[in-house]
Amino acid sequence: MTGTPPGSPLRVGLVGYGLAGSVFHAPLIATTEGLALDTVVTSHPERQEQARAEYPGVRVAATPDELFERADDLDLIVVASPNRTHVPLATTALKSGLPVVVDKPLAGTAAEARELAALADERGVLLSVFQNRRWDNDFLTLRHLLAEGELGDVWRFESRFERWRPQPKGGWRESGDPAEIGGLLYDLGSHVVDQALVLFGPATSVYAEADLRRAGAETDDDTFIALTHASGVRSHLYVSATTAQLGPRFRVLGSRAGYVKYGLDPQEAALRDGQRPSASADWGTEPESLWGRVGSGESPLTDGGRPLRTLPGDYPAYYAAIAAALRDGAPNPVTALEAAAALDVLEAARRSARDGVAVTL
Repeated sequence: MTGTPPGSPLRVGLVGYGLAGSVFHAPLIATTEGLALDTVVTSHPERQEQARAEYPGVRVAATPDELFERADDLDLIVVASPNRTHVPLATTALKSGLPVVVDKPLAGTAAEARELAALADERGVLLSVFQNRRWDNDFLTLRHLLAEGELGDVWRFESRFERWRPQPKGGWRESGDPAEIGGLLYDLGSHVVDQALVLFGPATSVYAEADLRRAGAETDDDTFIALTHASGVRSHLYVSATTAQLGPRFRVLGSRAGYVKYGLDPQEAALRDGQRPSASADWGTEPESLWGRVGSGESPLTDGGRPLRTLPGDYPAYYAAIAAALRDGAPNPVTALEAAAALDVLEAARRSARDGVAVTL
């Protein structure tokens, strides 16, 4: 890190001010004790004005090169720009001696992710991956359930990140150019695969189906991934933009009981609406009507099982952990090697969908 005086906030440069940068990273950085949003990089005049309006006093740069010219003035770089830029920007940051947070997916391949991890180790600087869905309310609740053993031995984990968007929106996320690393497999798939690996350990086998359902779609918009974990758990993961009737976010089946939870964590919607964690005493909480249910032998839709209070979601915990890692040497909340393990699965899923076979890891 640079010579920021002890007790002064660590100065953060944020590259990218689209959805990821403006909705997720900037608000969380700006409201984390010990961090200060110093510079936002975007070439879009409207986004530049938006950044200045939302964060008075923030510096604005048009290109990453302008940011790296001031590397000595910064303590952390956050890469929230399009996927194709993740590896080159992270590489430049690390070679400049700057810790870096990269939005998911860290890279297009597991090999690239491991090369970045090795570079970070060589330079002795932090490299972390923003996997915010580890701090979703339902995920935190499920981890607690598993730790308490309330479900018994888990046999099957179903996770859905489904949307109903019958018309493509365009943009790089839906581009068919492989260099863009678009499509739902790498977008929402990065979340559901990471969660499954955190919960149930490494996968030994991957089977996937990836389809282009919508007219004009250039890359996968309806994808299914089946994992067999070394632990014996089977994960069925669904990511889709073409789901007219949404399924449960989680359906977890064990030897004692199951847990079923509908609805998405409320934090993204709150951030999109301009709410901020530091100003909300009930940040990340949801109404009782959305709580999941735990039980056996009945459907939650016919009042089977008991309602289980959903723990509050906690996206702010990620950047609090980053600040602690930089200041105090606390653990990296999401390592590049963990991201590489998820990319192993995503690459295997892509091969499986292409060839119609299960892939052994």
